[in-house]
Amino acid sequence: MKKEELIRSLKSRKFPEKIIKAFEKVNRESFVPEEKVLAYEDIPLPIGFGQTISQPYTIAFMLTLLNVRDKQKILEVGSGSGYVLALLSKLSPKGKIFGIERIKELAEKSKKVLEKENIKNVQVIYGDGSKGLEKEKPFDRILVSASSRELPQKLINQLKINGILVTPVRNSIVVVKKEINENKIKEYPGFVFVPLIED
Repeated sequence: MKKEELIRSLKSRKFPEKIIKAFEKVNRESFVPEEKVLAYEDIPLPIGFGQTISQPYTIAFMLTLLNVRDKQKILEVGSGSGYVLALLSKLSPKGKIFGIERIKELAEKSKKVLEKENIKNVQVIYGDGSKGLEKEKPFDRILVSASSRELPQKLINQLKINGILVTPVRNSIVVVKKEINENKIKEYPGFVFVPLIED
């Protein structure tokens, strides 16, 4: 499958124009260490260390729910290969984007790839993302790329009011919109993710 075919498939699923444009601008093969011929198949691919780069459809779905705007401060927990960080950078070109990754080799590798792809507004940090990124809070948006057993309260605490968290919980994607009195929570079942490792 070629990039054009993946884009066509995302268009046929009625994803927002800005999401499709971000996918057009980012080369998935740069973030896939092996099996580059499969880079544009709509499937998750291994990136080493028992981790995967998620299926493009799943990423597009999560980014749609995240509703990113320009000039936002965004955190991705479990940033892996750096592919989603590159997409976030295209969705928020004047934003400040942070990725936190607990596997040192992946954190270092993704830094190099993002640099090579000339993506400037992203910072990759090696650390335990299950605790968020205390020193940079509050965030407008937080995206989690690995599944936890329950809603990560520590991450919700690091959101601004009206901020949005999109996170896999067990086999669902859950969206939390932080509000002053009571958070709005929506659940979309039927997904599979690697587990979020907590220390």
